[in-house]
Amino acid sequence: MYEVVQLIDGSWAPGTSGRTLTVSDPRDDNPVSRVPVASDADVAAAVRAARAAAPEWARTAPAARAAALHAAANAIEAAAGELAEIMAAEMGKPVDGARDSIGAGVGTLRQYAELGPTHRGRALAGNDDAIDLMAYRPRGVVAVITPWNDPVAVSCGLLGAALVTGNTVVHKPSERTPATGWRLAELIAPHLPDGVLSVLHGDGPVGAALASSEVDVVAHVGSTATGRSIAAACARTGAKALLENGGSDPLIVDAGADPGWAAGQAALGAFVNSGQICVAVERIYVHRDLAEPFTDALAAEAETWAKQIGPLVDRRLRETVHHQVRAAVRDGARLVCGGEIPSGAGAYYPPTVLAGCTDDMPVMREETFGPVAPVAVVDSFDEALTRAADSPYGLAATVLTPSMSHAQRAWRELPVGTVKINAVFGGAPGGAAHPRRGSGQGFGYGPELLDELTTTTAVHLEAPPTGW
Repeated sequence: MYEVVQLIDGSWAPGTSGRTLTVSDPRDDNPVSRVPVASDADVAAAVRAARAAAPEWARTAPAARAAALHAAANAIEAAAGELAEIMAAEMGKPVDGARDSIGAGVGTLRQYAELGPTHRGRALAGNDDAIDLMAYRPRGVVAVITPWNDPVAVSCGLLGAALVTGNTVVHKPSERTPATGWRLAELIAPHLPDGVLSVLHGDGPVGAALASSEVDVVAHVGSTATGRSIAAACARTGAKALLENGGSDPLIVDAGADPGWAAGQAALGAFVNSGQICVAVERIYVHRDLAEPFTDALAAEAETWAKQIGPLVDRRLRETVHHQVRAAVRDGARLVCGGEIPSGAGAYYPPTVLAGCTDDMPVMREETFGPVAPVAVVDSFDEALTRAADSPYGLAATVLTPSMSHAQRAWRELPVGTVKINAVFGGAPGGAAHPRRGSGQGFGYGPELLDELTTTTAVHLEAPPTGW
């Protein structure tokens, strides 16, 4: 059992509320970590400490801030095996996959350590007797609220970008992966001055209290409902809201694509991490000419994935996923494979394929966040684009097509932040995108995240008059 504590102003302590939460291992239902629930006084103390530490950290040389991140990245890399075991025990991701995810987090932290010192303003074309420039400054105190489904990689991105640009941070990891967040902070905090990084724990009310406090930015990755609550809180306080929220990402299988290869891509997008990623494939539009061989191949892929995926994070999420599957079948979808809750301990759910789905089904309209691949048949690429675009979300989309003209149309016409052609995952490390509509707002990755976490001052500098 991991006994988790909080970090406030350089001190590790259980907090003042006296309340705790217990997290169970989704593989076998055994308790794995006990975590304190932060009180309002804890939230206020962490924000005060961050505010007090902010001026000195902002004055710290960018190269010194970058060196601190490099040292933290080295510490995380050295402890990756231990961290992967904790992550697997709390959210069920197989250990090898957890190590890969942690490696991605280390790479992101190092990326921001390199980018931070090169983040600069620009000179402006003014009069010869003056200097005009646009100068970047830290925004101040950043509240970082992170999810459970990729707790190290997401946290490393937001923490790294905020810290290297001179902001101080109050971090609230998900209550589903608190020991992962605690151990991550233990590895980062020794390389920072007291107060620059604080860590609070607890459930939704703690996150709401932090988002409503006197911070300058709230950076959140998680559900759309929580993101909208945070946006409302920021509208009241004047803080900047930086949100990457839910999605219902479409995958289009165009005429002419190889159905077996397309099924492999669809399965990877729908079943990796048990479907618990923000850019998972959530709905599939396949051309009628390929529908039967594609669906058969996808069912065969699901059988292979069933031997290797981990559980969902808990039984509550499993019940939500199963409810969407049952509702689709009740409304006319055909259950090709999966779709049954297995007996025994844990929160396992099998890779599931549904055929004959329609866009009004919750499994197509809402975020599912489980290993479910709902398939709908279309008669043309135009129909596929139109139906893929008709969503309350706008995170990402994938198009599998041999047609370059269709590929061009896809990235121009789909109203999402990221469009992937002929690969469900991939992309250069500096890529960044704007999620749309219910999927959030602002850049959450790439060099542009440094812009989001800084503020710009226009400076006009003239010499004093002669004779002073």
